[in-house]
Amino acid sequence: IVTEFIFLGLSDSQELQIFLFVLFLVFYGGIVFGNLLIVITVVSDSHLHSPMYLLLANLSVIDLSLSSVTAPKMITDFFSQHKAISFKGCLVQIFLLHFFGGSEMVILIAMGFDRYVAICRPLYYTTIMCGSACVGIMAVAWGIGFLHSVSQLAFAVHLPFCGPNEVDSFYCDLPRVIKLACTDTYKLDIMVIVNSGVLTVCSFVLLIISYTIILMTIQHRLSDRSSKALSTLTAHITVVLLFFGPCVFISAWPFPIKSLDKFLAVFYSVITPLLNPIIYTLRNKDMKTAIRRLRKWDVHSIKS
Repeated sequence: IVTEFIFLGLSDSQELQIFLFVLFLVFYGGIVFGNLLIVITVVSDSHLHSPMYLLLANLSVIDLSLSSVTAPKMITDFFSQHKAISFKGCLVQIFLLHFFGGSEMVILIAMGFDRYVAICRPLYYTTIMCGSACVGIMAVAWGIGFLHSVSQLAFAVHLPFCGPNEVDSFYCDLPRVIKLACTDTYKLDIMVIVNSGVLTVCSFVLLIISYTIILMTIQHRLSDRSSKALSTLTAHITVVLLFFGPCVFISAWPFPIKSLDKFLAVFYSVITPLLNPIIYTLRNKDMKTAIRRLRKWDVHSIKS
């Protein structure tokens, strides 16, 4: 009976592992700082108490949580000879990855819908995107994430593991864990790809259609407000591509390539959660202004 899984990690080279340890430690520090900065700024500044920024704060919480599921373990394992995780720990990791990943997809769709209403239906914005609707969207996002993660975990929890326990990754990747089971897993592999792939591809296509409609609307309204909307929209589209690009290949591509899968997993776990706060703060004037106000408030409070 398998009681633990062994991670093969990213590299066997000691020199490369030291470099990766320093690099990912800096990246994870940036993830924690950047995403917490967005959450604190949105919560503390009344000017940002609007649906778009409340959804952004929710996205930052999810990004930080998603990265924290895999990054700390990966960083500590660089100096460990025995890169192991317990069987229950592996199942928890699978659950949390799909929970936060599924929730983030819904939040990104909600942010796209928010921009669609704001730009294409501005007169109805306050009615459609009211406070209760925003809270409802967040609840639906976390609920769908939970249902998705439960459905994914159901594929692995009752599988018989009786020998092989080496996972060629730095975290419990569900398709790789399933392949270690002492049974024919062909049908399960297809079901996992369909389950994750359908959710990922449908969400991505829906967002692309929404942003195409919004861009076409902006083209017919050349004004200062349109240029500001285009700047905000560019940040949204960039984040969508950064998130869904690796997701589509990891969850929906039926012919995995080990080296590419590892790179995309690192990108998804560490790079995207780091880039999201950078993109939103650099491209958004309201966020930059709010951060300056927060900094001034901190300086004044220290002096007093």
